[in-house]
Amino acid sequence: MPESGQTTTQGHITTTPVAAARRAGLLVTLVLGGLTALPPLSMDMYLPALPEVTESLASPAATVQLTLTACLAGMALGQLVVGPMSDRWGRRRPLLIGMIVYVAATAVCALAPSAELLIAFRLLQGLAGAAGIVIARAVVRDLYDGVEMARFFSTLMLISGVAPIIAPLIGGQILRMTDWRGVFHVLTAIGILLTLVVWRFLGETLPPERRHAGGVGEALRTMRGLLADRIFTGYMLSGGLAFAALFAYISASPFVVQEIYGASPQTFSLLFGLNSIGLVAVGQINGKLLVGRVSLDKALGLGLGVILLAAVALVLMTSGVFGEPGLVAVAAGLFVLMSAMGLALPNTNAQALMRTPHAAGSASALLGTSSFLVGAVASPLVGIAGEATAVPMAVVQLVCAVLALACFLGMCRPWRARDAA
Repeated sequence: MPESGQTTTQGHITTTPVAAARRAGLLVTLVLGGLTALPPLSMDMYLPALPEVTESLASPAATVQLTLTACLAGMALGQLVVGPMSDRWGRRRPLLIGMIVYVAATAVCALAPSAELLIAFRLLQGLAGAAGIVIARAVVRDLYDGVEMARFFSTLMLISGVAPIIAPLIGGQILRMTDWRGVFHVLTAIGILLTLVVWRFLGETLPPERRHAGGVGEALRTMRGLLADRIFTGYMLSGGLAFAALFAYISASPFVVQEIYGASPQTFSLLFGLNSIGLVAVGQINGKLLVGRVSLDKALGLGLGVILLAAVALVLMTSGVFGEPGLVAVAAGLFVLMSAMGLALPNTNAQALMRTPHAAGSASALLGTSSFLVGAVASPLVGIAGEATAVPMAVVQLVCAVLALACFLGMCRPWRARDAA
């Protein structure tokens, strides 16, 4: 019999586009890694500039933090549109359209004269950038299954994890040479380069016979059916809430590290990069050592448990239970929390998508939307008490960690035999 991904024609084996894409291996991995790296680039390269944007546009910190919230909300809502589109028309065309709009919106962000206009175009940037996020996950589902898919997600985390390591460093260096607008000029150039790479090297991975011919009504019915699957929804919520804990750190850390503890933008960038290294390293331990030896649910449960413990420690430290902890102690707690994401995020994605081979685009859209919407809600909450305390950040992380673990245990019920997909 021919292998999966091949067809037989008059006694000869003909390779399908999916099989050819899988053989491309490293090239496809790099392209998909670039697409998944775009959101952290858009977010994290901009982080060291947040205090400067606050001063430049004469806006309060809470308003400037809405530029992060707007981009995140755009990425969430955009995935709901692009995911079903990619199930109907294939992966390539919606992806290229989204990348072109992303480049245009990012270029306008560099020219924004007010915080309100910057927020508006960050929203558009997020809406367009959603194409790369949702379609990258759907392409992985097109090409891989089971343990192989979980390993691929961990590999993607290695590549996309480089982005949050280098992005704040790049952002800090850009601020040495120019102002915050230069960050968006660099992001525009990166968007153009990635668009050209996708156009040249990423082929179609969803054959016409596997596409959905229906319109908006069918897409909504498909999503409703996915949400009716208790186990899929449990993994979706667990991953989304874990991501919200991570985004509470992303949104608050520039002010916590620079304003409360007096660190420079360059020191903040180094600490942020160190935390990202922890996330990438644990993600590789997950993919190379744990997957195939330990069940995905056990690895996921361990990750969520460690996130919860780190969040408890951060609440105790920032609230003064141990006196004045200092930057080193708080940074250590954040490092542990960030590193544990390397167990939580790839395994929630893999477990959820394994249940949805019939609608990978719609499932990917729901996974991404839940993560980004909850993250968008968490972002303004971390600044609710002003810039003088890190307690709101830690409390938001703790609440998200508790809810994530509760959804995993209560809805996925990992100790039971798995329900039929």
